[in-house]
Amino acid sequence: MAHKLEIRPAVVIPGHLIGQVRAKLAYVDERISGAEIHLDGTLVTLSLRQAVEADGLSVIEQRVQHVVNEMARGAIQPKVEVLEDFSGRPVYYQQDPMQELLARGEVHEEETGMFILGPLVTRLVDFFESRFLMLADEFEAKPYRFPTLISARMLDRVDYFSAFPHSLTFATHLREDLEIINRFAAETEYVDDGLNAPSEFFSRIQALLSPAVCYHLYFSLADHPLPDGKLIATAVGNCFRYESTNLTSLERLWDFTMREVIFVGPKDFVLENRERSRLFMQKIFEEIGLVYHVETANDPFFVGEFRKQAAFQTAFQLKYEIRAALPFKGSTLAVGSYNYHQNFFGRHLNITLPDGEPIHTGCTAFGLERMVYAFLAQFGFDQAKWPAVVREWK
Repeated sequence: MAHKLEIRPAVVIPGHLIGQVRAKLAYVDERISGAEIHLDGTLVTLSLRQAVEADGLSVIEQRVQHVVNEMARGAIQPKVEVLEDFSGRPVYYQQDPMQELLARGEVHEEETGMFILGPLVTRLVDFFESRFLMLADEFEAKPYRFPTLISARMLDRVDYFSAFPHSLTFATHLREDLEIINRFAAETEYVDDGLNAPSEFFSRIQALLSPAVCYHLYFSLADHPLPDGKLIATAVGNCFRYESTNLTSLERLWDFTMREVIFVGPKDFVLENRERSRLFMQKIFEEIGLVYHVETANDPFFVGEFRKQAAFQTAFQLKYEIRAALPFKGSTLAVGSYNYHQNFFGRHLNITLPDGEPIHTGCTAFGLERMVYAFLAQFGFDQAKWPAVVREWK
């Protein structure tokens, strides 16, 4: 039996915020399994995992009203600037590729948001990676390798915990206590939806699973003048952003792969190279025939920071998203972005130019699994219809 809860928000949700509010509702209460918002923004319908008593329903409704109020009250639709629009290119497929990938055994969901990728998907990942490496070569970017773990102490320095608390993934270990280790070994098992080990068995958190690639570079430069005053680097790594019930297919993964080209230096240096990277990738996407557009956007800040930070990013055009078409549902998916952080990391991490001013930073970033998903959503599985550059690669 389906359990539903309908809520009339006190603040009408503007159309441009419906998707972002819906995504945040996944974090309102563990009993919520899904959320839908009517197109006119006047009705929220929640799917619940189980029947909930009246008091519990009241708590959920209060929380939903709080989220809507914080995100939508007084919201003004930002002017979206479109830098590129190639949404008119032909598409050859109209189905959700996920079903075919599952049927072929090309993907296997080991756990929510964690997928094993088969040979076809891996080959496409490698193809897109080869194109992004061409971008890195264009800039003679210095190659780096970063750890999967990231310092909690350093993330705190850049205010990550206040901006994106909902997406964090924590790393811990058993405390150095013989009795605890022996009890864990003897008693722990997977029960219901998790291990039955008590939280006091585990250490205080000093590390997390990394949510982004470029942070590692900035942390490595902290508290020193930037040698030569300029740096272009590149790296690929696994990133981890927990998205609760929003974790669906290859569109949104808890554990995904990101390739970045990172720019560090004076303001003009960063902005000029961000633009160069966009123009270079425009040619790459033309060669592939990707159906997409590039537009101003904002990061998925949590409720308390959303309005202020999102408006700031949009107003100063700090983020441009590459949004690829998903023809099967008439929408788009962000597969990459061109980002400018101003001197945020320079100020918070005390990284300076030779003249003592804080450095500016930016990056061009691509989600590899998302690129593959969008490509298959547009071109399907008949390789005769694939662009020659993809079909003939290796």
